[in-house]
Amino acid sequence: MLTLKLLREQPEFVIERLAVKNFDAKEIVYKIIDIDKERRSIQTQLDSCLAEQKVKAGQIGQLMKEGKTDVANGVKAEVATLKESSKALEDSLAQKEKEQLDLVVLLPNLPCAQVPLGKTAEDNVVVKMGGKTPELGENALPHWEIVKNLDIIDFDLGVKLTGAGFPVYKGKGARIQRALISYFLEKNIADGYLEYQPPYMVNEASGFGTGQLPDKEGQMYHATVDNFYMVPTAEVPVTNIYRDVILKEDDFPVKMTAYTPCWRREAGSYGKDVRGLNRLHQFDKVEIVRLEKPEDSYAALDNMIAHVEELVVELGLPYRILRLCGGDMSFTSAITYDFEVYSAAQKRWLEVSSVSNFESYQANRLKLRYKDSTGKTQLAHTLNGSSLALPRILAAIIENYQQPDGTVVVPEVLRKYTGFDVID
Repeated sequence: MLTLKLLREQPEFVIERLAVKNFDAKEIVYKIIDIDKERRSIQTQLDSCLAEQKVKAGQIGQLMKEGKTDVANGVKAEVATLKESSKALEDSLAQKEKEQLDLVVLLPNLPCAQVPLGKTAEDNVVVKMGGKTPELGENALPHWEIVKNLDIIDFDLGVKLTGAGFPVYKGKGARIQRALISYFLEKNIADGYLEYQPPYMVNEASGFGTGQLPDKEGQMYHATVDNFYMVPTAEVPVTNIYRDVILKEDDFPVKMTAYTPCWRREAGSYGKDVRGLNRLHQFDKVEIVRLEKPEDSYAALDNMIAHVEELVVELGLPYRILRLCGGDMSFTSAITYDFEVYSAAQKRWLEVSSVSNFESYQANRLKLRYKDSTGKTQLAHTLNGSSLALPRILAAIIENYQQPDGTVVVPEVLRKYTGFDVID
């Protein structure tokens, strides 16, 4: 979340930058500032009351030594009154702090200066394209027909067991899923990321720390009895490993990777774009997360983009990298680059990764800090990226590598993990 210091000192700048995300922040920002003035006034009164209480409490012993019992009892009564006043002020202060926090968490992160103006995905900027689109014959099929013919993914069985959006992977379909996960993790580890296997459910504090709560309750699966949330991405548990942690300068960079299944309700998603593997409620994803000093975070972002690009290139898929416009960015991001691969049979681009810098926004919620060279405590920067999300990657592989005889060739880089060259 945004810092109170920034809101107090640069309210117009905050309002101007959030307008790039098409968010009208004026009313909230100035309400926060008004509450902050009240809060600081109460804090001053409380500090004064506690100081006076301390002085008077110190006088009581001396008065008793001097035999001035009546005077001492009078001071005791004054201290009791001051204690009541300080308790009332503490309650009032806590209420103002809650009111303020409830408003601050409604403000998205500020987009950085590189974020283009725009309202929808149509306004995103293509910054790079690569790979070669395969020449498919007239009889090319979309992946949902290919996997049915090969009997490697069963969407109907998933509906029977759970519901739509929960496919069942079978035989070579399950093995290529596992191969992709292993390939992604090993590439990440080779690049210096430490592998974690986190819980697949998180508590409310973790959801708040990375910004999923209170913004995305409607998209998360919620185990209400225990008040746990199924992870929508490994970013949530992995980043929260460092919640309430103070790092040292030489701890950086912190590089973490994890595979998890992910769950998203995807409320409001309908139509042809959700067929097959295009949009699921449960899917597999490998994530990379980095913690950086502020001055290093944009170099780290470039490194993460290059790393994800290498994965897509090695899989032999045509791709493009987009810088998201303000209106298409997430609530918590300062800048986001999306990777899309081209699905030759569907003749459309499929998003397979988002790589984002959150600057200090998540760190402020997480209380993730570090001590700089002067000993001063600063907020760290957090970044994360998909490396990669499996369903659409698999959809593109199945479609782009399909053969006239109905089989699918396995990308060469995956063959040591699958143990087979062709899905037949």
